[in-house]
Amino acid sequence: MSRIWVRAGLALAVAAAVMGFGISTTKGVAPSSLVASEQTAWGPTKVDNFRLTDQNLLSKELYRMSDASAVVIITVQNGCPICRNTGPAVKALMSSFAGKGVEFMMLNSTPADTREEILAEAKAYGYDMPILLDRNQLVGEQLGVTRTAEVIIIQPKTWKVIYRGPIDDRVTYERQRAKANKTWAADALTALLAGNTTKVAWQNPEGCLIDIAANSKVAAAKVSYAKDVAPIIQAKCVACHQAGGIGPMPLTNYQRIKSFSPMIREVLRTQRMPPWRADPTVGKFHDDKSLSGEQIRTLVHWIEAGAPRGEGDDPIAAVAYQAEEWPLGKPDLILDLPAYDIPASGIVDYQRPFVLNPLPEGKWLRASTVKVDNRQSVHHILTGYLNTPPAPGEQANESQWGASVGGYAVGAESIVQPDDIGVYLPAGGAIGFQNHYTPFGRAVTEKSKIALYFYDKKPSLMMHNSVIANPNISIPPNEENWQQSAYVSFPKDAILYGAFPHAHYRGSSSQLWIQYPDGAKKLLLALPHYDFNWQREFQFAEPINVPAGSKLIAVYTYDNSKRNPANPDPNRTVPWGDQSFDEMLYTALRYRWVGETSDTPNDFDALLGKSRMFGILDSNMDGKLEKSEATGRMGAMIAANFDKIDMEKKGYITPETLNTVMDMVYKSRRSKPAAPAATGDKTTAAPVAATPAAPKG
Repeated sequence: MSRIWVRAGLALAVAAAVMGFGISTTKGVAPSSLVASEQTAWGPTKVDNFRLTDQNLLSKELYRMSDASAVVIITVQNGCPICRNTGPAVKALMSSFAGKGVEFMMLNSTPADTREEILAEAKAYGYDMPILLDRNQLVGEQLGVTRTAEVIIIQPKTWKVIYRGPIDDRVTYERQRAKANKTWAADALTALLAGNTTKVAWQNPEGCLIDIAANSKVAAAKVSYAKDVAPIIQAKCVACHQAGGIGPMPLTNYQRIKSFSPMIREVLRTQRMPPWRADPTVGKFHDDKSLSGEQIRTLVHWIEAGAPRGEGDDPIAAVAYQAEEWPLGKPDLILDLPAYDIPASGIVDYQRPFVLNPLPEGKWLRASTVKVDNRQSVHHILTGYLNTPPAPGEQANESQWGASVGGYAVGAESIVQPDDIGVYLPAGGAIGFQNHYTPFGRAVTEKSKIALYFYDKKPSLMMHNSVIANPNISIPPNEENWQQSAYVSFPKDAILYGAFPHAHYRGSSSQLWIQYPDGAKKLLLALPHYDFNWQREFQFAEPINVPAGSKLIAVYTYDNSKRNPANPDPNRTVPWGDQSFDEMLYTALRYRWVGETSDTPNDFDALLGKSRMFGILDSNMDGKLEKSEATGRMGAMIAANFDKIDMEKKGYITPETLNTVMDMVYKSRRSKPAAPAATGDKTTAAPVAATPAAPKG
């Protein structure tokens, strides 16, 4: 297994269509002119696209449901007795339209309701559907939501609302008397599925009042471009959106910002920007690039008001922005990777070049930055130290790699070690690279560079790198939410500094959990909206203590359906593979061992690596490998020899037993003539040393 700090993918950005928005709502049957208008007294006439996270930390985007026969949104709030009383009616409605392509979701626009409280409420009252957490209230505000227990039925072909009101006539006695003259949710759905979309029905909602904090028109009137908007863009956006930056358009003065303001509103509402995917309710991280709820509301309200210039100088235009070549300053050493000619089309196998290490003496690495010429064509670049340079014609295969000196993926930035913690880079030898290039329609020559920064004096502590990976994945076709996991067990006390989740086109969410020796679990990192085009390491604001015997568990969800616009083929069973049209489950970890110093290195990484196979196959995570769990290509040999391995006839295999067997197999293979090094499989290769031994003193 390659022990490197990062392994991430780079793909061409999938252009998102700019679609119309709205809701059609009116009292009773709306005249055609009202249906076609953009706003009524009850809300907008079409529904804007949005993306929100649900109670299970999965992300839902409205316009990806265009293939549904109808979308039903039901407003809720914790503790509301009317919501609780209508629970049986909601279940009955879902049951009546099961199998008919109707999407049911709830919308909670009350920021005071925490995710944990919403989970408990859903369990207690049987809310068996996604509950969208509208923390910024932008969706509830745009929909004109005022009360709970309101049903909003949307026609996906036009994104118009054909009904909004109570689920049925059971809420009050007055409704019971008037039911003969009213249309209810089931009637509206039946009509919609029958193709009758000419009538729009509205009924007064009678649920609990919902406090939408700030009406957009009122809020926007108080927003100043110079005082409120420009500082946000200056602090959070310009670093990428400037000349030489990674952003596709410069946002360096008011006129440019205004010209892109409709797109800014869209990418904020659909959570495409900023490209920070960590859920704000889970953990705290260094260099957090997210926008706060207040900042998002300020920008959206200002844009919805027409993005007025207002009074005051433009603080952004006053600065001549130009991205620096090396953001960490002048490097101590720059290595030029061998140039590679990338074709306009086709598939490029992984390239594994190397460069000789020019250092006459060992150095302690504190930071590194990889610079690429063609961001569209470079999926990733990984590195590893080689004690001995490859012979002429040989590749720098990962099976011989030691410590990583850096890596690259779109969205990723420089690697900077915490103070007084470093990675040792010996003198001589070579630096091996694993380069994944992706053709994008134009032939180019890629000339990447890596800048290294060293400590002036020896740091006290050593950083290590390892991975949680599962090459046993096999994703069924046309599955929208397929989950898989893996774990590693820490044999000694450690401190976790960062994690880098990685999947490919079908990856839709990622989570990292710690399970302590007593069985208690804690969520450390959650990416409800994993985005292949924006990947990075998340460095914990406070490093995580990992006691000996703890498991770090990576959980991924994949969308192999046609709703995923990046999916190359939803009808294919998708295996693990290097290329982006296959998949990966891979979380890189950066940590150090408690008690280890730069003067007293240990070999605990080898013990950690031994737990990886068991963590791949132990799907129920009970520490006992049963025969039914020995599946896929990784488990085939174990399944075939299960009875022999389970010598005590317990009906399961322990980690210790599996390690003994794997050691025997490894020694047997080592005694045979060496086979040619495998290419393209970085999950079975084991490096000679994850961190080269440091000199004493």
